[in-house]
Amino acid sequence: MNATQLGRAFFKPKWPSTIARRGVQNQAQAPRPRRPSQRPPISRRPSKAEPEGHPNPNYKGPTMSPRLMTFLGISVLGISSYCGFLYASYSREVSKSQALDIPTDVSDRYNTTAPTFDAEVELSEKAMRMGSKRADLIRLARGDVLEVSCGTGRNLEYYDLGERRGVDEDGKAAILGCRTLTFVDLSPQMVAIAEEKFEALHPGYKSQSPPVTFRAQDAASVTVTAGAPMGENKKAYYDSIVQTMGLCSMPDPVRTLRHLGEITEPKNGRILLLEHGRSHYNWLNRILDNLAPAHADRHGCWWNRDIGAIVKESGLEIVEEKRWHFGTTWRYVLRPRASSE
Repeated sequence: MNATQLGRAFFKPKWPSTIARRGVQNQAQAPRPRRPSQRPPISRRPSKAEPEGHPNPNYKGPTMSPRLMTFLGISVLGISSYCGFLYASYSREVSKSQALDIPTDVSDRYNTTAPTFDAEVELSEKAMRMGSKRADLIRLARGDVLEVSCGTGRNLEYYDLGERRGVDEDGKAAILGCRTLTFVDLSPQMVAIAEEKFEALHPGYKSQSPPVTFRAQDAASVTVTAGAPMGENKKAYYDSIVQTMGLCSMPDPVRTLRHLGEITEPKNGRILLLEHGRSHYNWLNRILDNLAPAHADRHGCWWNRDIGAIVKESGLEIVEEKRWHFGTTWRYVLRPRASSE
């Protein structure tokens, strides 16, 4: 190779080779086409909440543990057995009750049950919160107060002894507290227990003024004691008459209420009742009716009387009416009608 050829070779341009190499590199960096995935599809675990006919062939429906199934089975068996026992006992008691021939007047039973009366009713009254209902009713008593069917004196602790001037629930000036207290009941044994309770609550108070008296007497013939206020017709009246759980044991509750209305102060006097009787519901009334003879024979109480009908028939004016415990507990605030003035 001569000098001329050697120079040409030395100065020969190299850019085509560079471009060629860059082209090769670009081809190497170009993305390759992806091959289709060969992995099998992921099988989804069937849900327990999936309905029948779900496209997943592995779905077998909801499952329950053996322990839970055993517990539910034993619970159902126990509940059904207990319900059967209750029904059998109820049917047996109904048959016995309906076979009894009980007179309407069962008030003499309290002469026998008086020593254990408080213990028998304590639990049920606490469960029904009767203490607060008694207290709310007795709080309305004022002036010269008569309580009929006083029993063993379950209302004694709620009376506000001693008359004073104050403000009533409406914010108006009023005479509050009890000026005199008179307690009557048909059962001498009940009256004796009530008198002992009062002496324990208020030692020596009976000998002070205002007077407190206890008498064994029929509410339908009770008279106004000396010292009660005189009305416009010069007749003595009571300002408040209280009766709790008494209409159920009276031989003639309508006549008794009418008599109490006659000795209540016509303008501002009130008759305060807390009673138990028929319910709002027919199914419960059927139970009360079926077991009423046995209950009356044992406790001296007709618990299926319609208190609302008795009050309506008495002719007294209803100031307030409330009911609780499926409608079996009745509260009334009554007063004599204006025509009786």
